[in-house]
Amino acid sequence: MSANASTMSFARSNTRPRRFVFDQALLLSVAGILLLGLVMVTSASISIADRQVHEPLHFLERQSVGVILGAICCAFMMFIPTSVWERMAMPLLLFAFLLLIIVLIPGLGYEVNGSRRWLRAGFMNFQASELARVLLLTYLASYVARRQQELKDELKGFLKPLGILMAAAALLLLEPDFGAATVLMATGLGVLFLAGVKLRHFLALVALAATGMGVIAVTSAYRLKRLTAFLDPFADPFNSGFQLTQSLIAVGRGELFGVGLGSSVQKLFYLPEAHTDFVFAILAEELGLVGVVVTLTLFMILVWRAFRISRLAADAGLPFQAYCAAGFGIWLGLQTFINVGVNLGLLPTKGLTLPLMSYGGSSVLVTLGWLGLLMRIHHEASVAGRLAVRKERD
Repeated sequence: MSANASTMSFARSNTRPRRFVFDQALLLSVAGILLLGLVMVTSASISIADRQVHEPLHFLERQSVGVILGAICCAFMMFIPTSVWERMAMPLLLFAFLLLIIVLIPGLGYEVNGSRRWLRAGFMNFQASELARVLLLTYLASYVARRQQELKDELKGFLKPLGILMAAAALLLLEPDFGAATVLMATGLGVLFLAGVKLRHFLALVALAATGMGVIAVTSAYRLKRLTAFLDPFADPFNSGFQLTQSLIAVGRGELFGVGLGSSVQKLFYLPEAHTDFVFAILAEELGLVGVVVTLTLFMILVWRAFRISRLAADAGLPFQAYCAAGFGIWLGLQTFINVGVNLGLLPTKGLTLPLMSYGGSSVLVTLGWLGLLMRIHHEASVAGRLAVRKERD
């Protein structure tokens, strides 16, 4: 990705064009996913909310607050020049590691179901890894934009960012959060690959990382149990394979058009975590194959627009912005693939949410904030590209 002096000077200036350049396809796909997510969270949680707090719309109300706060965060990010985040890359990296360390401290980190992943934030629990991931990938985008030649020519240029990713993954494994660690490593390696690292270095270290993750998975009794349950959930359908078998039953019941919105049986205390990790299974049951295709199409549009914006930024000579957009696209596509794969029995359960759809205030808040950055990148790249065209004409 070559830098163009005129476009770079524009990106680093404080000049703001009169009109913000929106990506309409991006906005429409996000709006569609959010709306569908609110509907499905409501449907999937109404029974458990009534049992737990005697308020059927409890989870809808909390998710709506997360969406509103996320929209505010998105608007905030849209109007901050991306050069600010590029200059603050190192402080952001340090803050990311501070979050991952603080959450492990008893009394500060909040434990749920045996995992210490959350910090108390008023009325909600904030998952530290959600924000830490964005900050880490922002630093990584800054690093590869600054050290692209070193990354291509020398092994140490690859080992430095890899060491940072491994340190962050190690802290995530201490929570423990194997799924988040895997997604972070895969997304980071994807960004490094796009930056032009030598293929032999990349493949060797990917193999090493995959081997390490595999060893960690099989040496943990809890993770090994999940892995074996995934291979044959119906061998123990009332114990280790219970969640996956219930998810598969939900997906199977949906057939072509579904059983009807609100008519799911599996959400009636059969399928655990129906409104969080397994909301896609409830969607498949109630809306059928048609609903599944519509949902996956919306996600594919969102991922496609992220990579399109990355290409646009690269063509405009904005490497940091291009890698940030690509990082978002890789993360969104990967986490969506894993969550859907888990719901369909194609992958072992990872405890990863479906972005923008699953219940979780911190997840939707951070993701919408990241989308605000993506829209800011689209704006800057579009204006810089138009400026370059005008200069060529003159």
